[in-house]
Amino acid sequence: MGQYFVYILASKKNGTLYIGVTNNLLKRVYEHKNNLVESFTQKYDVHNLVYYEIFRNIQDAITREKNMKKWKRKWKMEMIEQFNPNWEDLYYTLIT
Repeated sequence: MGQYFVYILASKKNGTLYIGVTNNLLKRVYEHKNNLVESFTQKYDVHNLVYYEIFRNIQDAITREKNMKKWKRKWKMEMIEQFNPNWEDLYYTLIT
């Protein structure tokens, strides 16, 4: 078993949000930041990693991602605020 990540990207504090799942968080966020794939994040400039969770099972990660996508925006914002109160781009904390 590997590691799987559910993550949230934001355009800015309280801005547009994107939720995704991956098995390589650094690579995937790098792809988003550098617009390597035409996507929602490219179109709406959503490049800051503001939240992530780690899972050992891909099915658990996918289930969590799908559930989070159904949440009210307020719930997502509250979860981000608890995990990352300053809405820092966590990508840079992961690569150092």
